[in-house]
Amino acid sequence: MLFSFGKPKPVTADLSFLAVDMHSHLLPGIDDGLQTVADTVAYMQALQAMGYKKFICTPHILNGVHNNSPETILPQLAIVREALKQHGVNVEVAAAAEYMIDDVFEQYIKEGKPLLTFGDQYILVEMSYMAEATNLYSVLYDLTIKGLQPILAHPERYNYFHKQFDQYYEIKNRNTLFQVNILSLSGYYGKQVKQTAERLIKEKMVEFIGTDMHHANHLKATQDYTTSAEFYKLTKDIKLLNNTL
Repeated sequence: MLFSFGKPKPVTADLSFLAVDMHSHLLPGIDDGLQTVADTVAYMQALQAMGYKKFICTPHILNGVHNNSPETILPQLAIVREALKQHGVNVEVAAAAEYMIDDVFEQYIKEGKPLLTFGDQYILVEMSYMAEATNLYSVLYDLTIKGLQPILAHPERYNYFHKQFDQYYEIKNRNTLFQVNILSLSGYYGKQVKQTAERLIKEKMVEFIGTDMHHANHLKATQDYTTSAEFYKLTKDIKLLNNTL
């Protein structure tokens, strides 16, 4: 006797368990992310349909490349909020930044210049993909001394740590939280990045998951991957802090 069970039921993207995307480049025209307000509105609508209720936009601050500051970021936030209101898009939007760990940023901290934070004094930082920041630990210390909670963006993408996994434990021991990209889990950046992201999650070293959304390819890859059962199986047993924001 033949039995027919039909086709597997497709998974629908539902990121409501995250609720908040705390790493994206959706503010228009100030870094290598989206460039127009119209695109920002469209992308936020698309991500809202996937379950997001709030966006904390984090433009790059990188000396000589993306010379952003509160003075360039916050006016763009106001423009986006007004555009969303005009289009009837009911979603919350805030802004912080993704700070490159370098000598300029370290000096910025020491001088007490204003930093863009979110949530419980969280601050998002990143390193070059080419080499570990030589001042990584001193910057993490300086931020902690100021009462800030550093979050290292996409640690899985720092290839120089892939064969030195103990370095991740060392960074975690320096009062640092980890944020993994959905794109990394999807395999968008390659097999090693995917495997490292999965290991970080399985070892319960990840507190946040972000889109790190920049452009159309990122949106499509995110939409495709979050309709896979793999993503939900991987994340179902970990305690994430996105929805506390």
